[in-house]
Amino acid sequence: MILTAHQPVYLPWLGLFHKIALADNFVWFDDVQYQKKDWNNRNKIKTKNGPIWLTVPVLSKKHFEKKVGRIKINNDLPWAKKHLKSIQFSYSKSKYFDYYYEFFKNVYNKKWIFLSDLNLHILKFFLKELKIEVPIVKLSDLKISGQKSDLVLNMCKQLKAKIYIFGGEGKNYADQEKFRGSGVEPIFQEYNHPEYQQMHGDFISHLSIIDLLFNCGPECYDILMHGNMTKDKILH
Repeated sequence: MILTAHQPVYLPWLGLFHKIALADNFVWFDDVQYQKKDWNNRNKIKTKNGPIWLTVPVLSKKHFEKKVGRIKINNDLPWAKKHLKSIQFSYSKSKYFDYYYEFFKNVYNKKWIFLSDLNLHILKFFLKELKIEVPIVKLSDLKISGQKSDLVLNMCKQLKAKIYIFGGEGKNYADQEKFRGSGVEPIFQEYNHPEYQQMHGDFISHLSIIDLLFNCGPECYDILMHGNMTKDKILH
């Protein structure tokens, strides 16, 4: 069984969906510490004036002591209205805007309490549109102990994974010998970011997958997988 995992991120980039597409199961890492100025609550979209950040404000009191799954959104600020308006401003003339806009309108019209719930709802929508059918398990439901590499290895043991897919930065902390000694083969993703037809001038990479979705619609999956590792290659 091939396993991968990732922290809850807001409006993820293409590489996360490539990693999930390679796996048989995906663990939602909601039981690790929240990281300030990371991707948990922000990402970028492309406007006619260049890329901009969309950031979900969070309640900051003791947030460094909290697990990411318990981080609450600061709904005293009009972030949802701002994000919806930014998406509309940036993509209203895109080819597939009308296919997907209603989903985002509904998302931003709902009051979300926990950041992780918002992120998971959006992630599931993207997976459905990409036709990536991979079961999602919450780390908080598994009750696994350990830090960094040991946490991941213990998770692999509990879920009986034989292969674990790390992101590219996994090489910086993964104890590869320990993994292999436990019968788990570590694989490190090296994502080759594709170019695709964009609005607003020259191509810009590493944006939220929103950009790909609005511009390319049903071709998204083939585009994000193009020139990258496949599950068949991992298994053979």
